[in-house]
Amino acid sequence: MGGSRRTAIVTGASQGIGAGIVRGFLERGFDVVATARNMAASTEVRAGEHVATVDGDIGDPATAAGLVETALARFGSIDVLVNNAGVFLTKPFTEYTSDDLGLLISTNVAGFVYVTQRVVKQMLVQQRGGNIITVTAALARNPMRGITASVSMITKGGLETITQHLAMEYAREGIRVNAVAPGAVYTPMHRNTPKEVMESLAPMGRVSTVQDVTDAVMYLTDAATVTGHILYVDGGAHAGRW
Repeated sequence: MGGSRRTAIVTGASQGIGAGIVRGFLERGFDVVATARNMAASTEVRAGEHVATVDGDIGDPATAAGLVETALARFGSIDVLVNNAGVFLTKPFTEYTSDDLGLLISTNVAGFVYVTQRVVKQMLVQQRGGNIITVTAALARNPMRGITASVSMITKGGLETITQHLAMEYAREGIRVNAVAPGAVYTPMHRNTPKEVMESLAPMGRVSTVQDVTDAVMYLTDAATVTGHILYVDGGAHAGRW
């Protein structure tokens, strides 16, 4: 327990981007606490000497408590938190239901707040700084007429805002707070989306991969004087029209 290895918590870690981020940390010598609703069923991330897995709904405060307790019991510290868990729904604005809104807020907003609060408290106790990275969405600042995700983007835009506020609030304590904003990414969620549709969403015509997003998270993990930054991984989509 403890030692020279750093510890990262990754939410939404059972597949896709989250699983890629777990692998990225392990390759860099981190211990990792990985969580998802059904983490135990993951075929991409397995519990082991340097990986602890936690099943749970990130929108439940008890899950956040369990993550912190597991990190401290298994590895002795918390150095990085990656808020990757999220829900993305698309439908015309007038068709979003109260259940849709409740799910989006519970997972994307409350889930962020519960775990980040507990992690920041622990980082303050440790008194050696820390690093919080949240996966948002380029679409929050770059609406596309054909992608009807307005209510989903309330939550993603809110995460960008709180990222910048927390960066200022905890700058003196050395806790850096940043976000990665992907555009179209090849993940299991898009396995049935036609290639030409995916490529039309990026000006470069090149769709980002899980590795591209992971690389951005690793950069922010190591970038000692970068805080309050939104790093776009979207082939330039946030910059204009194409």
